[in-house]
Amino acid sequence: MSVLPAGIGTGRALPDTDQGDLDARTQPGEPRRRGRPRQTQRPVGGVTASLLLWGYAAVALVPLLLMVSSSFRTNADLITDPLGAPWPLSFESYREAWTVGNFASYFVNSLLVTCGAVALSTAVATMAAYALARARSRVFRWLESLFLSGLMLPIHLAILPIFYLFDGAGLIDSRLGLVLMYGASGVPFSVFVLTTFFRQLPEELEEAAQLDGATPWQTFALIMVPLVRPALATVAVFRFVPIWNDFLFPLVLLRDEAKYTLPVGLTTFFGENATNYSAVFAGLVITTVPLILLFLLATKQIVAGLTAGMTK
Repeated sequence: MSVLPAGIGTGRALPDTDQGDLDARTQPGEPRRRGRPRQTQRPVGGVTASLLLWGYAAVALVPLLLMVSSSFRTNADLITDPLGAPWPLSFESYREAWTVGNFASYFVNSLLVTCGAVALSTAVATMAAYALARARSRVFRWLESLFLSGLMLPIHLAILPIFYLFDGAGLIDSRLGLVLMYGASGVPFSVFVLTTFFRQLPEELEEAAQLDGATPWQTFALIMVPLVRPALATVAVFRFVPIWNDFLFPLVLLRDEAKYTLPVGLTTFFGENATNYSAVFAGLVITTVPLILLFLLATKQIVAGLTAGMTK
């Protein structure tokens, strides 16, 4: 008795089967392929770009590593072997820079001036940017253009008018004067960045807060400001760095050495210790460490602030 395949002699036709299914049935151990295989995404630029970036990072880190390692060596070791290893570690240069070089006072002055200026400019710019982002009047458009025009004038070109203004106001040799000047100079850039972020926020959030009984100040402080936190971090960092490193205005507007900031104090210390290289390197490390810590702590917020709006 012969066994016929299913469908033969019964009057029923076999269902249509494509060649792929037939191949799959003839090879039961091989999985079926559906569609085209997914291609792995390669980084932009490929291996060459990655190698160039890593090479640039290594070259940029070499001077920093030399500065740090040299600060932990004695001056005699630096003279005899400039590229030697920092062993045993010596903290004498840091003690000399911190106490004899008066870097403790310089550090506190820079911290007060920089943090005060950044806080002042960020607070003023946040309120101004929120008002400009939600305004519909042409007057506010004109005010926004006025704020942005401040980006076209480098603040260092106004050193002479600022000096006469401070002299008349009695703010020469005053850290408060530096805070006010730096704070005012940072408002245009901060307004430019924060206005864009506030305009991206939906107005329905404010309407919902108003229905819940929130005042305009509560809506601004408790709802809108936390939503632009990445932008605030970006603005704060981008204002902190130039103020911390500024040399011209503290040199011109300050008279008392006890009120000097780190860049001016470092120049004075270098002039007094032109041959004490280890102490100079220690002063450079003290000046640089806050900036490195700031970038390490705020990197995530900075990237979020710079890339906001690029993706949906």
